[in-house]
Amino acid sequence: MEGNNPIVENLANPHELEKMYRKDPEAFKKSFLSAWEQNQDSPVLAVWHERLFFQEESSGNASFCSRDFLFMGLLAILAGLSTRIILYFTEQSAIAPINFVFGIAPFLAAYFIHKKLPEKKIRYIIGAVFLVSALYINLLPLEQKDSINLAYLHLPVFLWVLVGLAYTGNEYGLGSARLSYLKFNGEFAIIYTSMGICGIILSLLTISLFQYIGLSIEDFYFANVVEFGAAALAIVAAYLILRNLKLAKNIAPYLAKIFSPLVLATLVAYLIAVVWVGKNPFLDRNFLLSFNIILFIVLGVTIYSISESGADERKTISDYINCALIMLSLVIDTVALSAILFRLTSYGITPNRIAVLGVNILIWANLIWITLSYLRFLRNKNGVSIVQDSVTKFLPVYGLWAAFVTFAFPLIF
Repeated sequence: MEGNNPIVENLANPHELEKMYRKDPEAFKKSFLSAWEQNQDSPVLAVWHERLFFQEESSGNASFCSRDFLFMGLLAILAGLSTRIILYFTEQSAIAPINFVFGIAPFLAAYFIHKKLPEKKIRYIIGAVFLVSALYINLLPLEQKDSINLAYLHLPVFLWVLVGLAYTGNEYGLGSARLSYLKFNGEFAIIYTSMGICGIILSLLTISLFQYIGLSIEDFYFANVVEFGAAALAIVAAYLILRNLKLAKNIAPYLAKIFSPLVLATLVAYLIAVVWVGKNPFLDRNFLLSFNIILFIVLGVTIYSISESGADERKTISDYINCALIMLSLVIDTVALSAILFRLTSYGITPNRIAVLGVNILIWANLIWITLSYLRFLRNKNGVSIVQDSVTKFLPVYGLWAAFVTFAFPLIF
């Protein structure tokens, strides 16, 4: 019988074993169990045994009584309750709506600290910065002032970097840890959006069912269930990703490869149309704003694609597409910078112009770094890790600029 087992017959042929597994994993498993019973001393089969059954033995399904699950559940409830309390005070015009970020970010950071166990110094810094940020932002007057609006706009970016510090833990200085955080954000967007769509469907179904019996629960439901669930869902999504959920990890690289060429084609078509109709970002403020929005979107897509590229040193069509995207982004940012400087010298200094100028200079410098790294990679002068470093090493710079605008602009202007 042993000779009739295709796995036993191909023990010395790893390529054929892999081919058999990929062709029919379930049939391979059945044949493997028989081969394993007869050849438990085989190192080759021992490796395959770990590969096939490691997940089931070590991880299994999440236990509802595990400490990790219970802690996640507690944080999700606290995030939901905090968001509901913030909603109440926002409706009373007692605090600014930007406080909703404190209904999620601190609890995400707490979960990452629980998982990564950073040293005490890092934990104290994260806790202190969250506390100071919450106090400072709520000491600002509730008025429509450019510098205060800019502080509200940059606070989430600063807290995103702070949550990243919690995620990376003691490895905050390593490029690989920062790259993992970028990958987490892409996977988080996929999982959160998927669960959010399910939540929307459930909400519509619930409201419709109650309408059939003459009860209108929309206001109550959205204020007490939707708001609570939206915040709690963020913690659940983080929990699922850190438990190595395969859905997000499998689909994220494909999304990056699909959207990069689409964004490139769209961007080229848009720039051709801009030249064709004669739009001028130097004179048209709204057009300049759209230019910057496009720049941020393209930069985000590019960084997402680079973070999903992995450690493979082989060059693919995706690398050339990414490089083209980055170079186009650099052209757009150069035009935007020129227009911003023109408006600054022609119409004077304002908080908005200084803030936009600052972030565009940072993006311009980062794009140059990424472009040079990518060109060297495509010319076989360095590995893909250098390209990834050009992204990850610049993240703290964005965080520092966001902190400066958030805390200094309301005092300066």
